[in-house]
Amino acid sequence: MRMMLLRNVMGASTYHYHTEQTIKTLRATADGRTPFEIRESSKLKDFAGRLGVSTSGSIKDIAIRLCDFAQADFNRKFDEPSLIVEALAPLERKELWKKLDIFPGGIYGEMMRATSSCLTNIDGYYTSLALKAMRLGVAMAYQSQIVNEYCQDILYGVPRPHPMRVDLGVLDPDYVNALPTGHEPFLGFAMVQLARKPEWQEKAKAVGAKGLRVIANIETGQEMIQRWEMDDVFYGFTGNWIMQEAVLASGCVDLFACDMNCSMPIDPLYAQRYKFRLVPVSDLVAFDGVEERVNYEPAKAEEQAAQLLEMAIDNFKERRASVEPVESLPLNEAVVGFSTESILEALGGSLDPLLEAIKDGTLRGVVGLVSCTTLRDSGQDVHTVRVARELIKRDILVLSMGCGNGALQVAGLCSPEAKQLAGPGLKKICESLKVPPVLSYGTCTDTGRVADLLAAISDALGDVPVPDLPVAAVAPEYMEQKATIDAVFALAFGLYTYVNPVPTVTGAPRLVKLLTEDCRDVTRGVLNVETDAVKAVDAVQAHIEANRTKLGI
Repeated sequence: MRMMLLRNVMGASTYHYHTEQTIKTLRATADGRTPFEIRESSKLKDFAGRLGVSTSGSIKDIAIRLCDFAQADFNRKFDEPSLIVEALAPLERKELWKKLDIFPGGIYGEMMRATSSCLTNIDGYYTSLALKAMRLGVAMAYQSQIVNEYCQDILYGVPRPHPMRVDLGVLDPDYVNALPTGHEPFLGFAMVQLARKPEWQEKAKAVGAKGLRVIANIETGQEMIQRWEMDDVFYGFTGNWIMQEAVLASGCVDLFACDMNCSMPIDPLYAQRYKFRLVPVSDLVAFDGVEERVNYEPAKAEEQAAQLLEMAIDNFKERRASVEPVESLPLNEAVVGFSTESILEALGGSLDPLLEAIKDGTLRGVVGLVSCTTLRDSGQDVHTVRVARELIKRDILVLSMGCGNGALQVAGLCSPEAKQLAGPGLKKICESLKVPPVLSYGTCTDTGRVADLLAAISDALGDVPVPDLPVAAVAPEYMEQKATIDAVFALAFGLYTYVNPVPTVTGAPRLVKLLTEDCRDVTRGVLNVETDAVKAVDAVQAHIEANRTKLGI
């Protein structure tokens, strides 16, 4: 449990690094010091209002006050209860967390407390360490994830459904291809804004290319494609993190700009062999033998984006002359850009149609699929796709996030045509709302967003406790340290939580019993571990049906 808690700290810390960068960007944008703008003033006012931040004055005033409030809450001591959690979490959960002493203070204080507990001969009680992990998970979900995603919505737009090209076929060797990659979308968005200007297209054509494209990758790409529509410049999305070796070996890449997370130590060897510029754009990222870097600074975003695009254009001639590209790669189209707001819009402004479909059994339930991708037990994304197909076949709607989302986009399950794979009830919903059976809901960072949606569903049903809802969380191919803190939060939130592969805790039988059985009596969440996709979904379905019976629906 000590090692699990240390992994949880690593995951929470990395999530929160992203959040701090988002807050810096929002603050600088409000001051007029970035190439960005506040696109969603209504969301800014709504979110500020939910947090108790004054919405008087100008948009700039509200944005600055929101940034000040968030950062002050991040820095509260661990024994000073978080105002963000108090404002956003469901009442029933808050009361339980306070009773269990897992209602958190500020995220920095919680990370310090958790890490300090993990030294040899300090906290030697697995249950105590597990509760500290849950407390950190609650802080992370509300202070890091929700603040991060909602502030990115304010800057770049609330995700709304639109088509997007996906898979390796988005790479055309005759174009200058600049690929932002990682988890932070700031320089990616800045590059798209520049690349859409005619003068930048002319620069690319001057070196013999057909034009200049920005291609989305991994979670940076998910952040981008959920919010901005494709065109001939912002061309599409390749896939999740394990696909990067295939992406780099395609011979189509001119720039691989690596922000925080999901770069690999082997990338410099690919850069040397396939003649592209490998450039860290975060001070967290470094490669052996790579000296070139452009560390993101919000006030320099346009200048830095221009520097990166120049690198890509300068690279084109050598890459095109010396590398034989792989062509005729697969190309599909997915519908992306679902969010709480866009789901409400599709339902006519109210959750009632969704709730009625659940109540009358047309939909049996909803599952949040928040997954990485791993080769540990099977092929890339194989288990994720199997689990998702089993869920939709049983009339269970899937909200997909993380690298697992990229998997389901590429596999075709986020396309309207996938309704043919759904059960009769879900297929009916897909046809009436013109949506796929798997709703592309964002990145791993959107775990907090889906928790906020579940809180809204709980409220709309008359304050039904979250653990009693016909919902579950699944992570069919978790891998990253980030995934471990997501799972711990799901348990604290009271969710049935399915994970695969088997976590590295099986040498601790009392801990296994705590997570897979006894947790039901603590937070009402429970962990299920199963390597067979059909058996895993059988258990998810049994949980959903038991809750339906409990609710009398």
